[in-house]
Parts: sequence; C-alpha cells; structure tokens
Amino acid sequence: MSVELNHTIVHARDNRESAEFLAHILGLEAGTGWGPFIPVATSNGVTLDFAAVPAESIVMQHYAFLVSDEEFDAAFARIQQAGIMYYADPQMKQPGEINHHHGGRGLYFLDPAGHGMEIITRPYGSHQE
Repeated sequence: MSVELNHTIVHARDNRESAEFLAHILGLEAGTGWGPFIPVATSNGVTLDFAAVPAESIVMQHYAFLVSDEEFDAAFARIQQAGIMYYADPQMKQPGEINHHHGGRGLYFLDPAGHGMEIITRPYGSHQE
C-alpha cells in the first residue's frame, strides 16, 4: 500500500463555523459531526477535521488547495461576494491581488480561526519557463 494523507485536524474557535466557512468557499460540504470533529472532505479523499479548542491554543497553520480554473473562479467569486480580504502572497503584503505563479492563479485568505488558506490552479514547480 502506498502512503497517503488521510486526514488532518484543524484547530478552530468554533469548529462548525470554520468547517462551513471553508466548505462554502471551496464549494464543498461540511459533514456531520463525529465526536469533537466537523469534517470537510476533499476530492482526493483527504479530510480536514475541524476541532474546537480554546482560542489561545490555536497556532496558525497553512492549508493549500489545488483547484481547477473553474473552481478557482467560483471560489474567488464567493470570496469577493463575502467581502473576505485576499492576497497574492502568503506574507499578505499584496492585498486585493491574485498571483500567476507556475502558469496558473493563486490567492491567500484567512479562515475564522486565523489559519492561512490558499487556492492555486497549478501545483508548485509545474511550470517551466
């Protein structure tokens, strides 16, 4: 059996709020709670299990999602409609812009718990100059 990432736990102040936020942006569904977790499953079988923890114990993490051009357009429209600030760079020094790295498009935004979320249309290193 090859090694695959199956799931990861994402700390949140409100697990339902954070799960539904990300699911909405990505056009996915927040699943039924299981124990302390609210799952959001991606198309490659990886599940993000949102768990509520005290705000002071949340450490910012980064999650990047590879999406199609059509999915990017839809997610970008939802980000803009919701008035969510987005950036072309992970340091958040280029507000209101998208990037065109690796021959695609990408942007960064924060979820309700302060985690850095990224959507990209091309994997890193996929574009040769």
